[in-house]
Amino acid sequence: MKKKHLSFMAVAVTLLASACDGKRAVETTETTVSDTTAMAHDTAGVQHQGAMGTPMEKGGLKVYSYSNSVDFPDADLDLNQPEKNGKVTGDSVQFNYEVKNFQLSQQTTDAGTHEHANSKEGQHIHNIVDNEPYTAHYKPTFKKAIKPGQHVVLSFLSRSYHESIKHDDAYDLRVINVGNAPASAAKFDESGQHLFYSRPKGEYKGADTRKVMLDFYLVNTELAKDGNKVRATINGNEFILDQWLPYLVEGLPMGENTFKLELIDNAGKMIPGPFNTVERKITLAK
Repeated sequence: MKKKHLSFMAVAVTLLASACDGKRAVETTETTVSDTTAMAHDTAGVQHQGAMGTPMEKGGLKVYSYSNSVDFPDADLDLNQPEKNGKVTGDSVQFNYEVKNFQLSQQTTDAGTHEHANSKEGQHIHNIVDNEPYTAHYKPTFKKAIKPGQHVVLSFLSRSYHESIKHDDAYDLRVINVGNAPASAAKFDESGQHLFYSRPKGEYKGADTRKVMLDFYLVNTELAKDGNKVRATINGNEFILDQWLPYLVEGLPMGENTFKLELIDNAGKMIPGPFNTVERKITLAK
């Protein structure tokens, strides 16, 4: 049995999906022929009628949430291999997932309506080891080199434009042991409150530099105006995020940019956890 956190957002999504009677996302004039083919095989996507959040502006940057993405309320991800707390010999780990109500390697039906980076290879799994940059996988079975030792592995389903699916059954979190290295003395608390970094990542070029998506994954916690929050510091400018939604960042300069995320309580204090503060650098190029 998976022990997971079902956020308020996930409940709202499920209710919205029910209210919409399972209607499919509306095709737009920007949809390509390949996207239309994908639509014919996609019965899970539900179009949100959400709006952009109130922009936060500081240091020449504009940061705002959005909630109009196609959602997959029945999408389910199960990791069958490696097992929880299992021991893996060697340094190449075999991952074997079972994916239900979600099609890997096809374009998300509303990809053409989003103005930020999109993978031409389609929907995928984000595999994150010890909160390091994720690797994207478009098939449910693959091998991944992981150094010997004890590791925390988070996996979740992602739309083709790299936005995570944020509900109970769409992710898996577990500890694995690789090779013959002794197990770490520090035990990872799977029931604790955790923040994992997802996007932005790597290098952005051309039109993808205009709007850069900020996305993260939460486990066993919620965000609220009077509760926990994520403090996002972008190029030294602090923004407080009180909703678990994707955010768009506009106004980033060409070259190197720094993103720092911290999971904090209502008093602004850091919530203990091995991954609850993380900093990454990305690059923008013309």
